[in-house]
Amino acid sequence: MTSDGKKGTIFSGMRPTGKLHLGNYMGALENWVTLQNDYNCIYCAVDIHALTTLDGATDVAEIKPNIHDMILDWLAAGIDPEESLVFVQSSVPEVMTLHTLLSMVTPLGWLLRVPTFKEKVRQMDETEESVNYGLVGYPVLQTADIILYKADTVPVGKDQVPHLELAREIVRRFNNHYGETFPEPQAKLTEDALIVGLDGQNKMSKSLDNHLELADSPEETAKRVATAFTDPQRLRRADPGRPEVCNVYSLHKTFSPAGDIATIHEECTTAARGCVDCKRHLAASINNYLESFRERRREFESRPSYVQDVLEDGAKKAQAIAQKTIQEVYEKMGLA
Repeated sequence: MTSDGKKGTIFSGMRPTGKLHLGNYMGALENWVTLQNDYNCIYCAVDIHALTTLDGATDVAEIKPNIHDMILDWLAAGIDPEESLVFVQSSVPEVMTLHTLLSMVTPLGWLLRVPTFKEKVRQMDETEESVNYGLVGYPVLQTADIILYKADTVPVGKDQVPHLELAREIVRRFNNHYGETFPEPQAKLTEDALIVGLDGQNKMSKSLDNHLELADSPEETAKRVATAFTDPQRLRRADPGRPEVCNVYSLHKTFSPAGDIATIHEECTTAARGCVDCKRHLAASINNYLESFRERRREFESRPSYVQDVLEDGAKKAQAIAQKTIQEVYEKMGLA
């Protein structure tokens, strides 16, 4: 317990890919909002990380508008800049200083063995010899993000625990070399809210174009939901459906009122309800679920300078912490 009664300090970040979708909200953002009650929270738009996989000036030019859209979604979801630090990674350049210093104690072999590094190389159709150094050193920068602010807790799903363990190893190695400086960040396991995309096959993802954006209009949401895959064996309106294999039904269980679920199941299995009607019902449920979010987002959007003010204030507070950390690190390492 900290002096202010909080359980500790949380750090988490998102790459700025623009407007967020339902999977982002259910998988991370909803949890971030709840964590504000018990922790000192630091939430960062990690634009430097984004550079590791962007290609050229056209892609880079999208970072700033993407940050603006993403932060609007954070605020509309309930991230409170009075309670949490909200800022952009590159606005606190001390993180790059710490990244460089941590790289001096991080063996290359640790980085080359990271499963996500190998997967990224495959996705980019590159060889390990041709990828940029930034991608190889991604975990070192990620570690710097966390420990620059002496964060002791990181919310992760079970599949991300190995990545955090690497950060802990880097911290241990630094502390062994130069004395106790950083806390070893602990994983706060979060429930993996898997929201399957409209294709019914994969996790909701913008890159797969199977997503529903939080900020879409009700009409856009309805149009997107209308494209969702349903029971592949239900070829005609009169065919009984199989809700247990239908992605639309799985989304109903998440977003429709509990009292509607049994009716939806029965009408599907008896062919009293067709897939088109079921999708209309789902779209209405999702729009109802997002109504207050969208209203808050419009209110923040109507104040043109608000997002920038939040980010500048957050960066100022974050940099004050970062400068103290870097001063301590310089002293421990014997630097001027």
